[in-house]
Amino acid sequence: KVLDASTLSFGTRVKWFAICFVIGVACSILGTALLWLPKGIKLFAVFYTLGNIAALASTCFLMGPLKQLKTMFEPKRLIATVVMLLCLVLTLCAVFWWNKKGLALIFCILQFLAMTWYSLSYIPYARDAVIKCFTSCLG
Repeated sequence: KVLDASTLSFGTRVKWFAICFVIGVACSILGTALLWLPKGIKLFAVFYTLGNIAALASTCFLMGPLKQLKTMFEPKRLIATVVMLLCLVLTLCAVFWWNKKGLALIFCILQFLAMTWYSLSYIPYARDAVIKCFTSCLG
């Protein structure tokens, strides 16, 4: 039943969306706060990545996981989705297996950018507005 959002009541879906979203934001903020501790880059990478995963999970409750997976891999979102998922994995690889703190930070930044670009794809004309803004600032 959980795989289909329509089987959950609207109130339940909104409640779990809010819970996951708040957990995601809290993890991201906690990770950022822990960044300044010794060995904090590992904690930052883990909590920031968990925060993004929780944010993605939150929207599963609104539309259902199967529908979300379908929309995530639509052509207009495909590149952002692949980059985001790849960076989630590479961030953790960089801190735990490769022990490259700078690389982990770069992957976290790429996570943020890919997640932002992915999220903007759900707002009509938002990507066009961002592109227009950046081109006018640079040109």
